[in-house]
Amino acid sequence: MSDAQPITGLRRGQVAERVLLCGDPARVERIARGWEDVREVCRVREFRVATGRFRGVALSAASTGIGAPSTAVLVEELVKLGSHTLLRVGNSGGLAPDLALGDLVVTTGAVRDDGTSKSYVPAEYPAVADHALVGALLAAARTRGVRCRAGVTWSLDAFYVRNAVVAPDGSLATMSAGRYWGREHAERIVAMRDAGVLNCEMESGVLLTLAGLFGVRAGCVCVVSDRTPWPGPAELDLDRNMDAAIAVAHDALLATADAP
Repeated sequence: MSDAQPITGLRRGQVAERVLLCGDPARVERIARGWEDVREVCRVREFRVATGRFRGVALSAASTGIGAPSTAVLVEELVKLGSHTLLRVGNSGGLAPDLALGDLVVTTGAVRDDGTSKSYVPAEYPAVADHALVGALLAAARTRGVRCRAGVTWSLDAFYVRNAVVAPDGSLATMSAGRYWGREHAERIVAMRDAGVLNCEMESGVLLTLAGLFGVRAGCVCVVSDRTPWPGPAELDLDRNMDAAIAVAHDALLATADAP
C-alpha cells in the first residue's frame, strides 16, 4: 500500500523532523531562502512544503493556510510522517496596549476559542507550548535585539469577529460586512485584554493542542501585524519585522536540535 498521505500526498522521507509552519504558501520560499538542497515536495491546495538543510540540520517549511481546520490536517499528516518539532511563524493582532507593530510575541499557551481543537478534546485540555522552544525563541530574540514578549495568545476562528468594538456613543462598530454583531463580540475583546492576553491569531490553539495529544513539540512566534480592534486596512502590515521572526525561529530550532 502507498504511504502517501490522503490530502497532501506527502510520503515518509519527504519531510524533516523539524518543521517551520506558516499560513501563506508564498512564505515557504522566503523561510527556505538560504537553505541548501531545497526541494519542493508538496503543492496541493493551501499546502506548500519544501525540505532542505540549514547549517547541517534538516528542516521543512510548510504552509497551513488560514485557520484551524487546515492546520490540523497538515499537523496530522506531518506527525504521521515523523515530524516531531513544529514551530509556527505567523502574523497576529496585538491586544496588549504596549505592543507595537512589528513586535514579536512568543506564545506560552493559547486560549482555545477555535472549533477544530474541540473536535479532538474538550476545551479544558490545555494548549501549551513546548518550554524548550519558548526559552530558545526568547533567547534568540534577545541575542538579535528584537522586541519580544512571551505570554498567552487568543486563538479563534473568525478574523473579523475580533475587530468588533463598542464606539464611544455606545454603538457597535466592526470592519466586517456582517449585519449581526452582538455586544458580546466587543466584550470578548475587552475581557481578553483585561485578562492579560497578549495577541490573537487563528492557528496556535489547534497546533499546541494537537502537539500535546500526539506527543510532539510545538511553539509559536508571531509578529504583531495590526491592532485589535482593527483600525482599518491602513493599519495592517503583514511584512513588518517578518524577516526577524523567521530568523528567530531558525535560531530556536537549531538551539533545540539536540534537546530531548
